[in-house]
Amino acid sequence: MAADFDKELSQIKENLDKAKNLRIRAEARLEQLNKQKQDILAELQNLGVKPEDLDSEIEKLKNEIEDLLKKANELLPMDLIKNS
Repeated sequence: MAADFDKELSQIKENLDKAKNLRIRAEARLEQLNKQKQDILAELQNLGVKPEDLDSEIEKLKNEIEDLLKKANELLPMDLIKNS
């Protein structure tokens, strides 16, 4: 009977240690992610983009790239390229 209590107590202690290790790892990961978030926010600030404007800024840049690609294709002498 006492052996059963010792075994159960030992299992509880082992699970508690595992939980503590998981908590420590989760806290370290959270700290790492918060640092990464701060770095990204600082980079956005350096670029002059507010986080809430990020989606519209991405869309604007995408449209700009598409326009530049279209202009580049229009400048190619396709009649010469097709005849060669």
